[in-house]
Amino acid sequence: MGTTLVLGLGGTVDYEVRWDAEVIGALAVQYGIRRAELTTMAPIVDERSLVVTILAFVLDGAGGERFVESSEVVKQFADRFTTEITLGGTGVRAGIALDRLGIPSVQHLVSIDDHVRRLMPASISWVSSATGDTLDPHLIVQYPPGTVIRFDDGEIVSPSSNRLIFANDPPNRSMAIAPELGDALTEARAFLVSGFNTMQDEALLERRLTDLDAALEHLPADALVYYEDAGFYVRRFAERIWAHLLRRIDVYGMNEDELQEYVDRPVDLLDPADVAAALLAAHRLIPVPALLVHTQHWAIAVGPAAAGHRDAVASAVQMAATRFRLGDGFTASDFEATALLSRSARGEDVVEGVERMITGAAGVPAFRIDTATPTTIGLGDSFVGGFLVVHAPVPEPQP
Repeated sequence: MGTTLVLGLGGTVDYEVRWDAEVIGALAVQYGIRRAELTTMAPIVDERSLVVTILAFVLDGAGGERFVESSEVVKQFADRFTTEITLGGTGVRAGIALDRLGIPSVQHLVSIDDHVRRLMPASISWVSSATGDTLDPHLIVQYPPGTVIRFDDGEIVSPSSNRLIFANDPPNRSMAIAPELGDALTEARAFLVSGFNTMQDEALLERRLTDLDAALEHLPADALVYYEDAGFYVRRFAERIWAHLLRRIDVYGMNEDELQEYVDRPVDLLDPADVAAALLAAHRLIPVPALLVHTQHWAIAVGPAAAGHRDAVASAVQMAATRFRLGDGFTASDFEATALLSRSARGEDVVEGVERMITGAAGVPAFRIDTATPTTIGLGDSFVGGFLVVHAPVPEPQP
């Protein structure tokens, strides 16, 4: 078995804005935005349409990721707020979570700049397909529960907290595969694949998947392949992923937003029967050994290999909860302390119900955490990092 964790496929530089409902409300008034025009599906071509989309998500208490016509829109909006520059991308944030526990990883990157060089933890090495420095930041908007935004024809109140991602990132849309990836995979215990969701050129996607197929030939047969869905900009592209990778994927992860897109209906996340029906429908569509769905209430895996991943799912839930309550700055002892917290009673009910209804299902309820400053950014990424903790190489004993 290999000795490394390889995480990919693309990293990002994130502009995390500090939420300010007054600034958002003032922009809504400035642009004459009306409640009736709020939608999450219209093209984002300028700052006005960006604000319309943010307000629509807040109204529903939903999270999501959307394409922006220009990175300048992202920069213009971020300049209005206190903004922290961080590193993102599923692989990078999963690697940062692993770093908090002293676990090293190898990243596959498609872009590089001084922010990446400065902020990447020392335990993380990388291979990169970038041929020069570029900066195309992702805007990360995290809003709290109960936030009130007032504008000309009324107000909206968020029913829950969530996070939004807006970006125009050419390197991640191109997703060039580094020639060195195959060599990196030779010693891999586990390989995380994510990021194809941002691609918009089907012919280019097909070429990148062919390149990835070639790299996967170097992966040990007993290595785990974890695929994180992450919400496709062009939903039908998921079928190209399945055509190339389903035969090799061991665990296929997604959140509740992606689950509901695949089953094409709302899912009551606190109704065990509705959840079970949705999980079975999604697994029929994506017949992998373990289909894993993670939500704010529970994480449940279904499929013939699901039960074998119970410890990894528990570690994943613990990692996401630790980030939720403490952000990026947690320690290994903070991670251990999370395990002592109480669980969501309603989440426990769903897990117990689904496990009764679906043979072999393996679920873990979320922790019950009360904090005035929740971190909703990167929870799914940290969840993946927590899952991979169980697959990390055991350090050699020191003489």
